[in-house]
Amino acid sequence: MSVTTHTPVQLDVLIVGAGLSGISAAVHLQREHPNYTFHITESRASIGGTWDLFKYPGIRSDSDMHTLGFDFKPWIAKKSIADGPSIKAYIEETVQEYGLGSKITLNQKVISAAWDSASALWSVQLQAGDHTQKIQCRFLQLCCGYYNYDSAYKPEYPGEARFDGPVIHPQFWDPNFDYSDKRIVVIGSGATAVTLVPSLAAKAAKVTMLQRSPTYMVSRPSQDGIANALRSFLPNSWAYNLTRIKNIGLQQFIYQRCRKFPEQAKHRIIDMLRPLLPAGYDVDKHFTPSYTPWEQRLCLVPDADMFDAIKAGKADIVTDTIAHFDESGIALSSGAHLEADVIVSATGLELLFLGGIEISVDGIALDAPNRFVYKGCMLSGVPNMTYAMGYTNASWTLKCDLTHRYFNRLVTYMDAQGFKYFIPQEPANKDNTEGFLDLNSGYIKRHEHELPKQASESPWKLHQNYFKDWWMFKRDPRKERGLNFQ
Repeated sequence: MSVTTHTPVQLDVLIVGAGLSGISAAVHLQREHPNYTFHITESRASIGGTWDLFKYPGIRSDSDMHTLGFDFKPWIAKKSIADGPSIKAYIEETVQEYGLGSKITLNQKVISAAWDSASALWSVQLQAGDHTQKIQCRFLQLCCGYYNYDSAYKPEYPGEARFDGPVIHPQFWDPNFDYSDKRIVVIGSGATAVTLVPSLAAKAAKVTMLQRSPTYMVSRPSQDGIANALRSFLPNSWAYNLTRIKNIGLQQFIYQRCRKFPEQAKHRIIDMLRPLLPAGYDVDKHFTPSYTPWEQRLCLVPDADMFDAIKAGKADIVTDTIAHFDESGIALSSGAHLEADVIVSATGLELLFLGGIEISVDGIALDAPNRFVYKGCMLSGVPNMTYAMGYTNASWTLKCDLTHRYFNRLVTYMDAQGFKYFIPQEPANKDNTEGFLDLNSGYIKRHEHELPKQASESPWKLHQNYFKDWWMFKRDPRKERGLNFQ
């Protein structure tokens, strides 16, 4: 796939990021406003975002591709829970189908973006190696994800330097690393660890998942039988959309039930695991979290692969805390010792809001913690800018596609009325504020002080509900509450 090496200096829209959300933004814009000039700038050497960055064994989606896929391009593979290379291929295929290659510049990072109200333009500074370039655009669509690609979260482990083997973070996994017949300890209990353990177990001598505390896990088939059956007698687009509606509805139903009846949901989730594990396995210790479901994301175990690895004796789980590393592994607070040849620190991400871009409005630097989110895709007081942020309780792309459709409706309205820019306002009632995201996951808590806030009422509140957002985003721009046009 060929891409351009040049970014035009004058654009209608600059899209930052060539992952799922950036390609979604480009396709929606191209379809709705074919006369608009736009370009995608990507800091990495290849498109794909998350699905190009992560190379660790077993890398896959933790939600189904009928909702993680684009709303305009059916996912037609048999597996609904897809591996990373398949998802990247899906993105590349979309770029080719819509002729976006000439609209993408790789290895180019956005350093800063400054809005000027007098000219109603963004001035954006780009950097590619030693070369810098400044461009101007009317609109800025930030699709650069939510975490830092260049660094990851890894605690300082006491005695780590004493360990004789490698200590690896999955974000920087070398695909050529040979772990055959190795004893591996994976530190962590989140989605990455749950993906790694069964994948590593296929070649390793033994894999141990060391967790400080358990995470809720659910198993489901990697193939959606209904989707595959529908495709056998319906056009792909019909089968895809029907499956998409089914899965969105099911996701929302389960989420709402979990939040409304947390104790009932907790026991149900845990009881579903018992038949999948060896008889007498200590489910209460290793699979019973201290919090209720959806205070943190649930971990998906497709086809029960991790539980199968445990039953086969290729993997196990230890719930304990680390006292220190030594030459041969990890000494635990309980006094036990884990022998290891390789240690994998699957300890999470470093959040990076808006890609770390230095943003200013009329010469004043953006102070994100003192801004309010607007419809989950804009910030109060920041004109002509949207950002793509997915759901915490459903697939990422669902919210991104809604955001990009909404952006295009606003642009259509502005063109018809002769407006140059929109600017989201603050809510009238700023007393009852909430955090940016409603999860207590570590990667969010560590960066909560850097994030904007939400109010207690719409459109300054995040619903985490696709159907509510779909209705909210359909609102006529002429009746839009809290959004001014100039």
